[in-house]
Amino acid sequence: MKQVASLRRSLSLFQITLYGIGTILGAGIYVLLGEVASISGMATPLAFLVSAIIVSFSAYAYAQLSSRFPQSAGEAVYVAEGLRVNALATLVGIAIVLGGIVSSATLLNGFIGYFKFFMPLPKSLLVIVIVSLFCSLACWGVKQSVGMAVITTLIEIVGLLMVFASGSEQISSQGINWKGFAAADIGSLPIISGAFLAFYAFIGFEDMVNMAEEVKNPRRNLPIAIFLALIITTLLYATVAIVALSIVPLEQLSSSEAPLALVVEQGGLFSPGVMAFIGIVAILNGAMIQMIMASRVLYGMANNALIPKLLGYVSPRTRTPTIATILVGILVATFALWFPLVTLAQATSSLVLLVFILVNLSLAAINWRERRWFRLTIPLTGSILCATFAGLQLLN
Repeated sequence: MKQVASLRRSLSLFQITLYGIGTILGAGIYVLLGEVASISGMATPLAFLVSAIIVSFSAYAYAQLSSRFPQSAGEAVYVAEGLRVNALATLVGIAIVLGGIVSSATLLNGFIGYFKFFMPLPKSLLVIVIVSLFCSLACWGVKQSVGMAVITTLIEIVGLLMVFASGSEQISSQGINWKGFAAADIGSLPIISGAFLAFYAFIGFEDMVNMAEEVKNPRRNLPIAIFLALIITTLLYATVAIVALSIVPLEQLSSSEAPLALVVEQGGLFSPGVMAFIGIVAILNGAMIQMIMASRVLYGMANNALIPKLLGYVSPRTRTPTIATILVGILVATFALWFPLVTLAQATSSLVLLVFILVNLSLAAINWRERRWFRLTIPLTGSILCATFAGLQLLN
């Protein structure tokens, strides 16, 4: 009997952690800082912190469940095991795939804003070329594609260090704009609306669990990597937001399509073109990681008989889910060409909030059946926070 090809387990703790950091950073501070600032004003750092607190409860649920069920299509598996409703598990898996596709499309729209620093090419041409390259790389092999993601993540971090350096001279002479932050409107509308958009900036840690079948010792390494990625990115986001709002006028920052390039230009230490290039690298890294994640979810769902088996096909030569990857690429290009950035980011946040609610409830259900009463508090709180957050955003 012919043996079916399987995914290659080759990712270390360091690699999967940087994989998570890369997709979170690319999806967040490089794209949405200006958009969040236009909503929350000087309360932007607080909006990021509110999102981080809400996300941390769900991160706990993901860490716990990934150590129990280290499989691709993680969320679908968690819901199937926890809530024991296959139809709901299928719906969750589809929501995650759609979220990854929409997120990647969001990042490609952000990429267009940074690319304008160099040359004005047609959006449709750029999207098609980039998606085609990503599909080819993702089909080539996970070690190659994640290896590229690790390199670009390090470049993203260098870019943020440039932001800190650019702001250090002005901040050392003028100080942090504490008066501006203290005078910020911290009413529910600007904070909640900004935090809902900033929530998108933390999307990425959940992608890590869908690489479980390609991670070494996933029961140990995945939970550690999830928390490391979330802690590091939260600190970076809060610091970058404070620096940016201390040296760039709010009106300029909130209207910029390339906010970090503007911060570097204001500081005068580096060329804004260098920062624009790093912004492009960060955004494209995030987009590629989202595409890889979505294809792995389709692969895992097909292996669990939740969707057609064809999407679970793995190339014997590259050991990657090629059919699922190509389908994801086609859908990413379609969404990127049809919808604007903010609409895509808000749609992604809504989808992921729904999934987070169900993942938290799944962990609570498992703990209930195992009579671990003291472990019910965190997942139940996480589901309530996500549901409240989504409800308040709808009301606003």
